[in-house]
Amino acid sequence: MAKKGTNIYKRKDGRWEARYIKGYNLSGKTKYGYVYGKTYKEAREKQLQAQIANSSSQMECTQDKKCFAEYCQEWLLLNRSRVKRSTYVKYHNIVNNHIIPRLGQRMPQSLDTVILETFSNTLLKGGSLCGNKPLSAKTVRDILTVLHSILRYTNKQSGNSMGNVEFIYPKEKKKEMRVLSREEQSQLVQYLLLDMDACKFGILLALMTGLRIGEICALRWENISLMDQSIYVGNTMQRLQVLNPLGGSKTQVIVDDPKSDTSRRVIPLTKQAMELCEKMNPKCPAAFVLTGQSHHFMEPRTLQYRLAKYAAECGLDDLNFHALRHTFATRCVEVNFEIKTLSEILGHSSVQVTLDRYVHSSMELKRENMSKLPAIGF
Repeated sequence: MAKKGTNIYKRKDGRWEARYIKGYNLSGKTKYGYVYGKTYKEAREKQLQAQIANSSSQMECTQDKKCFAEYCQEWLLLNRSRVKRSTYVKYHNIVNNHIIPRLGQRMPQSLDTVILETFSNTLLKGGSLCGNKPLSAKTVRDILTVLHSILRYTNKQSGNSMGNVEFIYPKEKKKEMRVLSREEQSQLVQYLLLDMDACKFGILLALMTGLRIGEICALRWENISLMDQSIYVGNTMQRLQVLNPLGGSKTQVIVDDPKSDTSRRVIPLTKQAMELCEKMNPKCPAAFVLTGQSHHFMEPRTLQYRLAKYAAECGLDDLNFHALRHTFATRCVEVNFEIKTLSEILGHSSVQVTLDRYVHSSMELKRENMSKLPAIGF
């Protein structure tokens, strides 16, 4: 079939066929309309009339043709200056590794509860796309939380054109956190006190104060006041991915503001902790606590390796750094520590976070409380 003009063809039956864009479907494909004429001129005139008649809906469809990936990238750009760098890196990876590969080419209006539930199940079970392995319920919940926020933004930008989409978040199996028993704690403390160096001291200080791993890594001696007998927590250290790196390492260690506003706090020191601080003080305010040097730090990954080595030498299994924080919180509860105070020392945003995640009742404490029941007739 011969062609003459833009999208105008002469058919084998002698008629002229003119094609025009009628709109777009939800998968992003173009929908065409067709008009016919006995001559090229007649077909061209009908094509122009159809284009004019369809112009308003065509403009609307052009807007609708904006795929979901574009809204995702807009959302990322808007949040870049609103959140911490570590949070933005997390958002960036969630969007580009999970959301866009599976949902990016769809039209926003096509996203419904069934599609999102299928997306969630694919993440949980793993898929062939990009060789992804099954993800934990916690990770999938994080991904869905970001997706939910992007959809709210998309709906607002598209004039509330999306329907009511329900999110079904997978249930997380509560993981029992490793907490040292009193005997294990005593064993670890004795090991750290033996031939104590700066690293062992830092680990022990974290156990005695509930500091997070990034907080102890960023802690300098200028943050410890021997006069006030307290620690000021104002920074955290972490290794972050470098987005769009221009050669060199694709990650870098940074010292940034703490996890949240409530994480910026002052922690009073016990008498034993003060004695250790006085003993280990290198007399250099700028020195990092974990190294005793001002120009040499120990990053969280290295500290985890060190703790694993110490734990193995103590015969303690399955011990990571966060378990020290949970152990501190548990010991505080066992001595009837006031929960609001404990929450502030741990740097939590609310008492509920402390109660839900960090209060672990030991068997000794359970027995002690059960022994009170005979007083009321049980």
